[in-house]
Amino acid sequence: MVLLEYENQIFLEGFDHDGLFIMAKGLGVDRIFLSYLNAYCDPGSLVLVLNTTTTDEDYFMEQLEMQGVKPLPKVITNEFSASDRQRSYSEGGVQFITSRILVVDMLTDRVPVDKVTGMLVYKANKVIESCQEAFILRLYREKNKTGFIKAFSDCPEAFTSGFCHVERVMKNLFVKKLFLWPRFQANVVSCLDKHKVDVVELHLQLTPAMTNCQTALLDLINACIQELKRCTPAVDMEEITVETALGKDFDRMVRLQLDPVWHMLSGKTRQLVSDLGTLRLILKYLTQYDCVTFYSLVSSIQTSEKTFGQNTGWLFLDAADSLFVNARQRVYGDPESKNQDKKDKTKKSDPDVPELEVTPKWGALKQVLEEIDSEMKQMAATAGEDVLDHCRVLVCAEDDRTCNMLREFLCSGSEKLLSRLYRKYLALKTRNLENKERENGKGAKQKKKRKRKAELLAEIGSELTLTQMARDTEPKRDELDQEGERSEAEEDGDAGDKYGIWDDDDVEDVEEDQTTDTESKQTGPDNLPSNSKDAYYSFVSGPVTIIHPLQGCTDPHGLMRTLLEIQPTYVVLYDPDMKFVRQLEVYRASHPKRQLRVYFLLYTGSVEEQRYLTTLRREKEAFEYLIREKATMVIPEERDGRSENDPNLQRDSTPANETVNSRKGGLPQTPDQQTVIVDMREFRSELPSLIHRRGINVEPVTIEVGDYILTPDICVERKSVSDLIGSLNNGRLYNQCVAMCRCYARPVLLIEFDPNKSFSLQGKYPMPNEVSLQETTSRLALLTMHFPKLRILWCPSPYATAEIFEELKVGRAQPDAAVAMMMKAGGESVEWGDQYSHIPQDMVLRMAGVTSKNYRSILNKFENMQAVSRASLEDLNAALGNSAQAQQLFDFFRTTAKPELDAEKRPNKSSKRGGKRRR
Repeated sequence: MVLLEYENQIFLEGFDHDGLFIMAKGLGVDRIFLSYLNAYCDPGSLVLVLNTTTTDEDYFMEQLEMQGVKPLPKVITNEFSASDRQRSYSEGGVQFITSRILVVDMLTDRVPVDKVTGMLVYKANKVIESCQEAFILRLYREKNKTGFIKAFSDCPEAFTSGFCHVERVMKNLFVKKLFLWPRFQANVVSCLDKHKVDVVELHLQLTPAMTNCQTALLDLINACIQELKRCTPAVDMEEITVETALGKDFDRMVRLQLDPVWHMLSGKTRQLVSDLGTLRLILKYLTQYDCVTFYSLVSSIQTSEKTFGQNTGWLFLDAADSLFVNARQRVYGDPESKNQDKKDKTKKSDPDVPELEVTPKWGALKQVLEEIDSEMKQMAATAGEDVLDHCRVLVCAEDDRTCNMLREFLCSGSEKLLSRLYRKYLALKTRNLENKERENGKGAKQKKKRKRKAELLAEIGSELTLTQMARDTEPKRDELDQEGERSEAEEDGDAGDKYGIWDDDDVEDVEEDQTTDTESKQTGPDNLPSNSKDAYYSFVSGPVTIIHPLQGCTDPHGLMRTLLEIQPTYVVLYDPDMKFVRQLEVYRASHPKRQLRVYFLLYTGSVEEQRYLTTLRREKEAFEYLIREKATMVIPEERDGRSENDPNLQRDSTPANETVNSRKGGLPQTPDQQTVIVDMREFRSELPSLIHRRGINVEPVTIEVGDYILTPDICVERKSVSDLIGSLNNGRLYNQCVAMCRCYARPVLLIEFDPNKSFSLQGKYPMPNEVSLQETTSRLALLTMHFPKLRILWCPSPYATAEIFEELKVGRAQPDAAVAMMMKAGGESVEWGDQYSHIPQDMVLRMAGVTSKNYRSILNKFENMQAVSRASLEDLNAALGNSAQAQQLFDFFRTTAKPELDAEKRPNKSSKRGGKRRR
């Protein structure tokens, strides 16, 4: 792989200096990362790669193998044993490893940290101070002052939220240089302008009905946003506008604002959030899919009693009426023109006959492919037929559903596709009508209308074209088998999503005569690779056409992999995507001898165009913000962690266990180093990293009882809210509390909840007076009554938990990992510091009159249970100090239990009742 000029500059800057590299989307951050992997694939160095997924690792390994790099990087997973991982570290090279495994290996000294050459961090925008990657880098810098740290990201918007977010990320990464590479950088512009892409922009106009639907939807979204702002005045809603509502991350933005107070919001506010999601979905369907799919969604929302009863009022606005009327007009035509046809006796019209509107982009796509076909025929006539073997067309659409629809359109045509979609919609509508008529008992007029619907369904089912359906003369045909028709309608109606419409997986349900013209998914021509699982291969009258989705792929690198494998001559962007446009520019600049023409289809004056322009504007504003921050930020000289006095590595300012020595000028005098024993499974959470950050050593071991051992007496079982409810339901928490109470003197149940999400023990309604096993509060009350020693800690965040742990350890001894590993949940293991073992204590506590306050007096006064049973009432009264409790215990040993009757002597009531029945 040959790097471009600006890519070489990025590589050389990063090779000499540690830093954070932020590049524009699609500008080649993967290519830079691959170059570093290629440079460090040497057994003489040990480079660890962080924050990569399985798909990322497969893509990088595949690209390095194609470049002939040896030895290839290693991928270390949980399938490797501890000895295998230690041996792999000693062999060197580049190694992909999960963060949880690497943290444990670094804490247990399996990794030779002082011999690690460096760390490569992928997707650095996800590194926060409580994540595992920040924990790893902190451990790395504590023991290695010479290794490098290089971080990469292509998401500049992620560094602009919050106060000095980019500076905080650099602090977590232990880097002090920031490298920014936007698309408007001079070196990038000059490099990409040398080999410009031949772009043909096709600006399409929305149909009048589509324009009216879009205007109505924007008015409805604006009305819902204004109502949402009015209902939640305490929440900052400056970023929630109609323009941001067009973006893909609008739902996440709204939930981020409302999650902390979600339990305090009214039902109307929650419904407004749901309605905004529904309207945004309809707006996506308008420009993304055909008229039948759009109308089926709109009509299902309109006729849904649940939605109609729970909406916040937008269904009653004039804009909603305009939406419903124009959505129907796209399927059945203009009703005014049909009324005029009724007045003309020479013409016949039926409002039930569809006049399906063809999507404007379909016609443009067909014209583009015909133009490509004619151009390639001219090239074949002049240069020979061999040219056709290397000319391929790549069509990129938004998602898999659109790609599937385009595949059938190219193979079957728009008329046949729309007729099949309308048949499915009408079948579902007819079945619902029949069910309602059957329930309400309609008269002959409704039956006649239902018969007309069934006849029309039969006609469409006979594969008639749209022209034949619109004619007045109807072909004669035999009556269909009613049972077969009913079963087909039921089968077509079963597929539906949450709005009651059919699912687009039915697009694959094409007639058998179409399957010979359509290639199946994941298969292509013999000379064409098909590694991408999301690609569709369709043969039309011309070159081989590959259709691939832009979003929602099973492999995030699938589109780039397909682009590099097939090396298309023509690319058709059915939907705009900023990242893929940049990738095409980089591909054209890196393959200057390859011919490439890009057709850009875009609706003018649509939300699709506005969404694309908003994406460009937000990235540009993000880079401008980062440029200003870089010019004004103050970075300490010790930020990289290479010096001994790095404030980052001091974890926190003053641990809670420090004391002041007045004889040494008030300098703090630190006792022995604090240690917390942590179970291996707990390294999936953020808490171990925050504990280590507060100056407490973390010792990872596999323990059976508890999650955290703070002292020889304090054992902590950590539960999130969801885990707490599940453990209470299945009884697992009871067994864990039994084990902790038997093995430790001070068992603790820690309930930790997310501060960014709503949480409340008591909801809007008052708690019931009676104990109910269905209530979480009742179960917690029973748990505390059954285990008097158990203490419950409520922590709003992992930061508060780490602070509480530090305070609990003040002035107490440190735990022993060997002793903690010996504790077993099934019975007695070792003595836990008291004079007596836990099994006799549990037995004494179960007796009548003995409580948690007086059971120790029984243990101290009597040698064994036999002595307790033979003791007099006066001795028991002297031991317990309570005459009533002594009398209960005295009667407990001397009360004779009545034996149960034998089974033979027990009267059989059922037999008597049975005998009476027989008589």
